[in-house]
Amino acid sequence: MKLYYADQFVLPLPEGHRFPMAKYRMLREALLESGRFAPEDFCVPAAADNTSLMLAHSPDYVRRVVCGELAADEVRRIGFPWSLEMVERSRRSTGATIAACRSAQEDGCSANLAGGTHHAHADFGSGFCVFNDAAVAARSVLAEARVTRVAIIDCDVHQGDGTAAILAEDPRVFTFSIHGAKNFPFRKQRSNLDIELPDGTSDLDYLAALAGGLETVFAKSAPQLVIYLAGADPFEGDRLGRLSLSREGLANRDQAVFDACIAHGAPVAIAMAGGYANDIRDTVAIHCETVCRAQQSFFGSPE
Repeated sequence: MKLYYADQFVLPLPEGHRFPMAKYRMLREALLESGRFAPEDFCVPAAADNTSLMLAHSPDYVRRVVCGELAADEVRRIGFPWSLEMVERSRRSTGATIAACRSAQEDGCSANLAGGTHHAHADFGSGFCVFNDAAVAARSVLAEARVTRVAIIDCDVHQGDGTAAILAEDPRVFTFSIHGAKNFPFRKQRSNLDIELPDGTSDLDYLAALAGGLETVFAKSAPQLVIYLAGADPFEGDRLGRLSLSREGLANRDQAVFDACIAHGAPVAIAMAGGYANDIRDTVAIHCETVCRAQQSFFGSPE
């Protein structure tokens, strides 16, 4: 199982910045230590080029990000200060999801150990998201004629508003978001399927709602590729999540998605998406379990 990482491209964030950048390096280290993956399973992705980015973003927005011409309010909306490192990291993270999609088509499953930047819209970034890796990757594999139908299954606790908006008029991509009703973004977009959950939703209710959502996704779209945003932030200990899933519940969520993909013969590319637990080790453990469950489900126990 190929795992794509870009954690060596570190953003120069101000002291006290709330985004947990360290989780990506910690996740790669945890996966190496798990014994399930060899060093050669880990790959540094190529950076997404402007042509790829413009499959989902306006040429003007891409140019202004790359050249550092974003207005101050646009930078504030993203949440990261502009820097050359920010541009490179965003390109690499998007390139990782493109690469994971290609690898998944060959092997059945692959993962970007970051990504899931689903709040980026066609012409602006938002919520720590510069480029929308899932939308860019979906359009990339479609442009390469690798597939004709893609589904994006977004289980981050926040709605994939940018993904929904970018792909709203694209019948080739089915967008599904299951998220907290009262959480960010406060102005929701319309996905092909949205399931909104009340604050405090716990394992059983979440898994029941997800089961119905997955049934609808595969019945309505018959995807030839799934991009799965496996957010760690529905966790009960997440400081931004507002839902109450246990770590076991999140593992069962992942398993439900993988089982559905296998049952319908759909390869899956995973992106990690959000995770802001009070203890960063919880976020890392949840992401690690997602990848290990995928490895077990698609490839069996490592020798």
